[in-house]
Amino acid sequence: MRPLTEDETRALFEKLSKYIGENIKLLVDRPDGTYCFRLHNERVYYVSEKILKLATSIARDKLVSLGTCFGKFTKTQKFRLHVTALDYLAPYAKYKVWVKPGSEQSFLYGNHVLKSGLGRITENTNQYQGVVVYSMSDVPLGFGVAAKSTQECRKMDPMAIVVFHQADVGEYVRHEETLT
Repeated sequence: MRPLTEDETRALFEKLSKYIGENIKLLVDRPDGTYCFRLHNERVYYVSEKILKLATSIARDKLVSLGTCFGKFTKTQKFRLHVTALDYLAPYAKYKVWVKPGSEQSFLYGNHVLKSGLGRITENTNQYQGVVVYSMSDVPLGFGVAAKSTQECRKMDPMAIVVFHQADVGEYVRHEETLT
């Protein structure tokens, strides 16, 4: 478990800023203590500094996980966000998409959100902007990237893709043996 390098931190914060903008500082300086990001086995963990100090007594090779896994770095050093970060992204999300009840299941199976399944979308969402996907009852289901801007969504074909799927809570079931 080591601190992130400058390049790794930049890649992580660029990815997070797609979804929560400048609210990243609210993740680090929380009222219940200071939190930080640490790298272990190419995975980035979000952990309280109190727990981090306690974990120093555990050998690196024996440590499996610590805190919440936010994502991992690929072999080409690109950062990939995991669904485990959803609980921390959702409260601070700047751009949101709500899906109709009939298309929730489709999204949870790993499919993109179509215009016919779009319930609401945050105003002024740009194309290729990171969005958090909610059910109509405001339960966060996952996140993705807006395929079209809010204005373009109004005049689209019902079968056109509105949000590209990136991660959803259905991954807990689909990939439970590999999700750490």
